Amino acid sequence: TLVTGPTSLPKPPFVNTISIKSAEEMFDAVTSCSDTQDIIIKAAAVADYRPASVSDEKMKKSDDSLCIPLERTKDILKHLGEHKKNHQFLCGFSMEKKHLDMIIANNLKVSGAGFGTDTNVITMITKEEELALDIMTKAEAAKQILDKILEKLTLI
Repeated sequence: TLVTGPTSLPKPPFVNTISIKSAEEMFDAVTSCSDTQDIIIKAAAVADYRPASVSDEKMKKSDDSLCIPLERTKDILKHLGEHKKNHQFLCGFSMEKKHLDMIIANNLKVSGAGFGTDTNVITMITKEEELALDIMTKAEAAKQILDKILEKLTLI
């Protein structure tokens, strides 16, 4: 199952795809199907904050400065970690443990890593090891992550 926000990428064939438009919709979609998943990979936080209120109409311009109050969104990865089933392997791109079996850390300060590029520089962190990988395509990074998850599952 793929839960995804708006994207120009085509939906992958033979994959149950759930399209969402907001952080709240993503939380609901992920948590509604998480119990039946054996492996969960959370690629990125959708948003940490959202506007506390939304107006149905355009806000009138004024000479005063505008302040938009924000509120925290629900932390999907934290929720998954707190409700993880014994049969599940939980992997997330995170800087915090959150009861994960594997953390994928992006080094966003390295050229060619992170957002807006087809390459990435990642470190895979488990209880047993920390494996820093050199720059590679995001497809190669995905393969490395899946290979490591399958290796860990065969050890269980």
